[in-house]
Amino acid sequence: MKRKMMKVMSGLFLTFLLAACATTSRTNDPWVKMQETEAAIQLTSFPDAQFPVTNYGATVDTDISEALTKAIADCHQQGGGKVIIPAGTYYTKAIHLLSNVNLHLEKGATLKFSTDPKDYEAQVHTRWEGQDCMGCSPLIYAYQQTNIAVTGEGVLDGQASWENWWKLRARTSAENKEKGLFMGKEKLQYCEANQVPLAERIFTVEDELRPQFIQVYQCDRVLIEGLTFNNAPFWILHPLLSKNIVVRGNTFDSHGPNNDGCDPESCENVLIENCIFNTGDDCIAIKSGKNNDGRHWNIPSKNIIVRNCTMKDGHAAVAIGSEISGSCYNVWMEDCIVGSPEMDRPFRIKSNAQRGGIVKGFYIRNIQISECKESVLKLELKYNRVKEGPYYPKFEDIRLENITCQKSRYGIWIDGLEDSICVSDIVMKNCQLDGIKEAELNSIVGAENISYENCTFNGQAL
Repeated sequence: MKRKMMKVMSGLFLTFLLAACATTSRTNDPWVKMQETEAAIQLTSFPDAQFPVTNYGATVDTDISEALTKAIADCHQQGGGKVIIPAGTYYTKAIHLLSNVNLHLEKGATLKFSTDPKDYEAQVHTRWEGQDCMGCSPLIYAYQQTNIAVTGEGVLDGQASWENWWKLRARTSAENKEKGLFMGKEKLQYCEANQVPLAERIFTVEDELRPQFIQVYQCDRVLIEGLTFNNAPFWILHPLLSKNIVVRGNTFDSHGPNNDGCDPESCENVLIENCIFNTGDDCIAIKSGKNNDGRHWNIPSKNIIVRNCTMKDGHAAVAIGSEISGSCYNVWMEDCIVGSPEMDRPFRIKSNAQRGGIVKGFYIRNIQISECKESVLKLELKYNRVKEGPYYPKFEDIRLENITCQKSRYGIWIDGLEDSICVSDIVMKNCQLDGIKEAELNSIVGAENISYENCTFNGQAL
């Protein structure tokens, strides 16, 4: 009997051990974590009530700013619903969204935004290139709102060009520098470096800080779906300090300076899927604040999913940084088509020793790359040629699986720090990279624990 009991106990222990190992293995699988993240995203939901802007006096080929403001206010006050812009071309100034409002552009609707900076001079809480300020309003803006959306089958046209927004460089003239009068970027950098209180960081149209197209700031449950974005003044879609963001089925087509497609910054639980990116800068750039401002908030971007997207032109398909001082955890990218003669590099992480930040967990699989100018994966720890500073960045746990590329300069390009290993644990599995120009195939400095499984670069097994 005693021997029989021991056998039973041994069997139970073995069963428990095997179950525990299976659970641990499943828990450590990043793609299981992705499924859990997607399931945790809280979605928008709106009443059936409709508020056509035509009921508020909007007519085709006119400025409908007043009608939009009234319709959004009524929709919000009456418990929410859909503010509808019907087919036709309309014009507007800044739009501020309120909770429980879905701004909906029907098929054939085009909404064109004013290019007069004075139409956006209302001071709002914002962040520009990772630095906090009270600045001019984005074209579409929401602050501390819940359950909001911009949807439909229409076109949002920022009308930006080199004749208006794109020529503004936000830099101080040599004459004003001599007088100690700073504007734009230099003024904001001074505020960040000297930790000037937010209330004193007032930026007007004279500072030439081009506005984002859409910014949602400290918002929860946001949907951007089905739209085409053209000719943005600056970044196109900028979720900031927000959570539960779904970006689905949009076309981002804008080639101006700093025309990033989507920049989640210090955001949590983000899904970007079925989108087309053809942009003048990064298609997707994940951020968490710059230098002191990023460290002050100390809110990372985390749990971000990118899938079933097409990335054409752009500095990167998915970039993490360079404003990443608040760190970033768990980014997944899968089932995307990437590349063109103008694509610089598909996957990029960038920071420096002044910006710092930890990037841990960048998981990439099933990506077809036609071509790129530089490398399939590029990691930069001396971004902007900054080689020294007190905040060394760290990049770790990067996995690439089932990646193909037909043309590039390098396979992997890691520009790390010579005096410290700050990049580790890179795994490539089942990757085939062809058409690599450089004989050495990879350029790697300041990294450790790089492994290859069933990978060929220019036909060579690694």
